Amino acid sequence: MASAAEQLAANLNFSAFSKADELKKRIWFTLGALIIYRLGTYIPMPGINPAALAEVFRQQSTGIIGLFNMFSGGAVGRMAIFALAIMPYISASIIVQLMTTVSPHLEALKKEGEQGRKIINQYTRYGTVALATVQAYGIAVGLEGQANVVVDPGWFFKISTVITLTGGTMFLMWLGEQITARGIGNGISLIIFAGIVAELPAAIAGAFELNRQGALSNALIIGIIVMAIGVIALVVYMERAQRRLLIQYPKRQVSQNRMTGGESSHLPLKLNTAGVIPPIFASSLLLLPTTVANFSAQGTASGWLTTITSYLAHGRPLYMALYVALIVFFCFFYTAIVFNPKETADNLKKYGGFIPGIRPGERTAEYIDYVLTRITVVGAAYIALVCVIPEILISWAAVPFYFGGTSLLIVVSVTMDTVAQVQGHLYAAQYEGLIKKARLRGKRR
Repeated sequence: MASAAEQLAANLNFSAFSKADELKKRIWFTLGALIIYRLGTYIPMPGINPAALAEVFRQQSTGIIGLFNMFSGGAVGRMAIFALAIMPYISASIIVQLMTTVSPHLEALKKEGEQGRKIINQYTRYGTVALATVQAYGIAVGLEGQANVVVDPGWFFKISTVITLTGGTMFLMWLGEQITARGIGNGISLIIFAGIVAELPAAIAGAFELNRQGALSNALIIGIIVMAIGVIALVVYMERAQRRLLIQYPKRQVSQNRMTGGESSHLPLKLNTAGVIPPIFASSLLLLPTTVANFSAQGTASGWLTTITSYLAHGRPLYMALYVALIVFFCFFYTAIVFNPKETADNLKKYGGFIPGIRPGERTAEYIDYVLTRITVVGAAYIALVCVIPEILISWAAVPFYFGGTSLLIVVSVTMDTVAQVQGHLYAAQYEGLIKKARLRGKRR
């Protein structure tokens, strides 16, 4: 089956695009919103010494701060008003999703449809404010603990930092919702996508500068390019991969001479149901000791933390082993959260659908769970491979490989989703044109 990009390329022509006025408006709105986001990543917070901040960030860029800086498009390194980016909203969304499995109230809201979804989204916004406030206060305290970074330490700086960073996150959350409603693609994903891609030219220029200085050989640069293309192709192939379960619906007699039903469909199970959540969680947990060690004061605490971080450095065997183990764990854990085989089996039974050879109800749920577990093993191995390859390259050749596994997954997934939405709007514009032509012909007759 052709991908959305292949179908778009086969059906795209300039005349069809020029007639899709609604699509052009959505694209311009999306580009304008992303430009506003990028401008915000260059507006610094008040009360910060840029030179001292740059030195501190250079020393701590290997920890979780470096990961957040990548997702924020460099805003953390500049300590801009969008330094927290959209990460508190993502964390709050994940927490709310996890709570729906243990809270009867949230589970009932989830089943209420659109109205319940609005209430859950409101809870997510409240959680975003709470998480952003805590994280902003932690950043303020951490900055005050660094020498000469804060011009005038005190409660005024803490309060202004909390208000600025929390307000920046809430604005990005609102901007993402506007892109989703009035633009193209998922707004939150596109904001993360823009932050990652915006720093790519500087990373490429840095790699070529190292090549010019002799730190990276020509063969290694070519190898990096070939490997990057291969990894992207693997991500595209695996993200499109599905295991389709045949669903059969029985025939029903609706009148004396008429039968209905009897058709068949498929239940698609994605190979990578968990998406990009496993590598994000795994990276955050592994980089947390390094960040705490960098921010902690000198003493007994920093001594044992430094020992731990020496074993958890990029490329070390313990780091690689824990990274793979955490990715596999979160793949299974998050898949179990977002996909409920028992609920799917109950819905099939409710509408008369069944899997041929499998009894409806509990046996169907067991079979779906069995198939989902098997494909999750393959999906977890694929994500672990994609995420570990850059780590091996960094440790073996000291390559400043900006596009790690997590960022690659995000960029490719968001691109595929956006292309699919562009294709949908083009088809809608073409169908609308055909309907108008048919109406004009009918009036002439």
